[in-house]
Amino acid sequence: MPKDFAKVQKQIAKKKKGATSSLHENSRDAKRLRRAGARSEKLEKLTAARAKAYQPFLQRTSFFQSALQDASNPFTTENMQALVQTYLDRNFTELSAIQSERRPGRPANTREEVLKQRISAEVNEYSSGFWMPDMADTGTLEYLRKWNGDWLSLNTLKFIRITKDGTKHASSFPPKGNS
Repeated sequence: MPKDFAKVQKQIAKKKKGATSSLHENSRDAKRLRRAGARSEKLEKLTAARAKAYQPFLQRTSFFQSALQDASNPFTTENMQALVQTYLDRNFTELSAIQSERRPGRPANTREEVLKQRISAEVNEYSSGFWMPDMADTGTLEYLRKWNGDWLSLNTLKFIRITKDGTKHASSFPPKGNS
């Protein structure tokens, strides 16, 4: 029994000879249509939520991909730390601009609060282990150059967690906690 809305609608239209608008409100076919519609809406919401959750990691990987276009050799740990620091500093200019526009004594607006939270979360992540592609590995560099921005194609890359003090350890994809 199909669960996709389009398939259910097609089956019912075939059964009723094209007239799906003439269904009784509580008929079996009307209930099937409602269930299939509710299921497709639920799946769309889940897909949108998943895409929203993946967005920061896609932006992060895209940043490292754009930084990679200039380099031809694998990165050292110091280079990767400098690159992570550049990534962390990307929001400070916008935050300082928002703070300078705000009159003294006024509460912070929503955008300012979001930026502060993001900055503090990323700094905390960097102290415990910042998730990033392993840019010291030549194979990962080649895959990262060819990466098309798709979430599923990230599983071909090797990822590491790098800390402020320079320690690196392998990480998994997708990122889970301090893996």
